[in-house]
Parts: sequence; structure tokens; C-alpha cells
Amino acid sequence: MQIGLRSGTLPAQINVYLMFYIYALALGSIFPRLGDLQLKMHLGEAALGLALLGFALGTQISLAFANTVLKYVSARKIILISIPFLSFTYIIASYAHNSWQLFLCLIFSGLAIGCLEVVINLEADRTEFKIGKRIMNRSHAFWSLGFFSAGILGAWAGSMNIDSHWHFTIITVMTSIGCWLVFNDFQCAPPRPNNSNDKQGFVLPSKGIIFICLFTLSAMLLEGAGADWSIIFMRDNFNQPVFVNGLAFILGALSQAICRFFADSLVERLGAVKVSKISIATLGAGALLITFSPNAFMALLGFSLAGAGTACIFPLAMSAAAQRTDRPATVNLASLAQISFVVFLLAPPLLGFIAEAYGIRFSFALSIPLIILSWFSISSLVASSNDNNLSKITDSTENSA
Repeated sequence: MQIGLRSGTLPAQINVYLMFYIYALALGSIFPRLGDLQLKMHLGEAALGLALLGFALGTQISLAFANTVLKYVSARKIILISIPFLSFTYIIASYAHNSWQLFLCLIFSGLAIGCLEVVINLEADRTEFKIGKRIMNRSHAFWSLGFFSAGILGAWAGSMNIDSHWHFTIITVMTSIGCWLVFNDFQCAPPRPNNSNDKQGFVLPSKGIIFICLFTLSAMLLEGAGADWSIIFMRDNFNQPVFVNGLAFILGALSQAICRFFADSLVERLGAVKVSKISIATLGAGALLITFSPNAFMALLGFSLAGAGTACIFPLAMSAAAQRTDRPATVNLASLAQISFVVFLLAPPLLGFIAEAYGIRFSFALSIPLIILSWFSISSLVASSNDNNLSKITDSTENSA
């Protein structure tokens, strides 16, 4: 007797949504507990930032070889192995006694993250083409819901004084069972006909991908900084209870999820350019509120606006990169992910050194110049759409939902 969900019988987009959700639940579980790990190991902001560089190093190594790995290992196997492995690395990390031990543990976390980022975004893009409707933003909405769930569980565990290694053990069991139930019978969507896989190994980003990366920088920085430092920001500036501090992470993920859930239909009505302008303006308002917040309420509002502002930017960029025809989709996605994740995973830890020297508010203020840069990089989406006939998909979505 076979037990579990037969993913082959589920609608293709549901498989993708569950993929994003379970992955984010695993990935996000450590961020609400970073403050606890910092206190447990007696680390300053700079030392914690140094440890978090392990995420970036492992992810960059993994992304450099993701295209080659996908030629020999199926997406199903990567999902079934990498998501539980990611959760397991957090259990090991919870036993670290200093920043270097934590750094080494997080390198292995990053190895799993790199492969998963390419696999799930590629599967979302291929499923878009297969069913003829846009799902990238909604897929990332489920990713945000996974982060939101991780935030709720983490804030609850922290408020109940549950040790982080027991918290991570529970998450590992949950994600392992979830992966086995959902993806044991998973069938990947076929590749787009205009994307071949004749190139191998690491490929530098093309000019078009570089401009798309510039568009994503501010969102990736604030999303990463919010994940790494929002709870510590609340704790150090306003001395609130543990669960209230956790609301900074939770509200950011929740507002991001809500916006992403409705973003696909919004893009259909307003177009990518208008949605991008609204997103960047909202992101800027959030960054200003966080930087100059006089009290906890205004700071939480700022994190909520920042979450909403980041919602559409990266999904739009991933869709634009995947649909370019100059190189295989796996190569373009890996190139975009590599540069964007330098900001998401590398810049926020480096902000720890700035926070220790100048204060954590100043660290968030550094996002404002990048927000301005993103505003002037919106044209990269238009160029990508023109080059790759993106409008063919845009015109046919959500109407059948």
C-alpha cells in the first residue's frame, strides 16, 4: 500500500507551491533564533555577521555548479535530499560554541540552498510555460508563507524557552515527512522548447542578466537584512518581549506573502513596470521608517512595508531571466541567483560589522541608495520582455484561474 500524496495527480502548479512552501519553512527556521544563538555564543554583531557569511560561501559554491548537477541528478532527488539536509544543518549549527563553528555549519546549509534555488525557480518557470499561465509571483507567495510559518514557530519556541536544537529537530522531522509525502512521486515539467542545455559549468552573467540583477539589489538587501537583523534590531532598540521582537520577521514575511499571492493578477492589469515602481516606492518608505523609527510600532510598520515592497521584485526578475533565449534557462537563473544572493546572503552579514561600528539603524539606511538604483533599472524588465516575447505569457494568465 502506498501512503502519501501522489504529486503526479496534483495540478502542476500545486506541486510548485508546495515545493516553495516546504523549502522556505526549512530555510527560514533559523532566522527567528539568530538572536538566541547570538546570546548563547556571546557574539557581537560583527562576529555574528562573520558566521553568517557561511550561508553566502556555501550558496555561491553550489550555484557555480548547479547547471552541471542538474544534468545528472533529477530535480525530485535534489528536493528530497536537500530540504531535509538543510534543516539538519541547523541542528548541527545550534551546537556551535563560537562564530567559526557556526560559519562552517552554515557553509553546508548554503550548499543545499544554492541547488534548491535553481531547481524550484526553474520548475516554476517551466510550469508557467506548460500550463500557459503566470505562477511565479504566487509561487514566491508560498515561499513567503513558509517564511511566515517559520517565523511564527520560531517566535513561539523562543517565547516558550524551547532550546534551538529541539526547535530545529522538529522542523527537520516536519520537512522530511512533508517532502516524502508530496514529492516521492513528483514528475518535473518539461523544459521550454527554446532553452537547450548544451552549455556546462559556470557561466558569467550576460549583460542582460547584470541589468536585471541591478534591479533586484535593493529588495535582496532588505529582505536579507530583515531576515538576519530585524529581531535583533527590535531587541536592541526597543527592548520588547521576545514574541514582539519576532513580529518584525513575521510581519515582513506575511505582508510579502499577501502581496505575492495577488501579484500575478496585478501584473496582468497594470504591467510589470507599474508594479515595479509601486514596489520600489513601498520599499523605500519601509526603509525610511525602519531607519528613523521612534518606537516599536513604527519599526514594525516599516518592516511590513519593506516586506510588501520586496514581494514582486525578485519573482519578476526570475521570470525575465528564465525566459531569455540567449542561453539555457538553468544558466541564466544560476547567473541571476549568484549575483542576487551575494546581496541576500553576503551583504546582510557584512552589515553586522557596520552595525557594531555605527549602529544597526545605519545598516538599514545603506539600502536607500540601492533602492534608487533599482528605480533606474526597471527598464531591464522591459528589455527582457521585448527580447523574449514575454507578453505571450502575460496576456494569457490568471483569466483561467
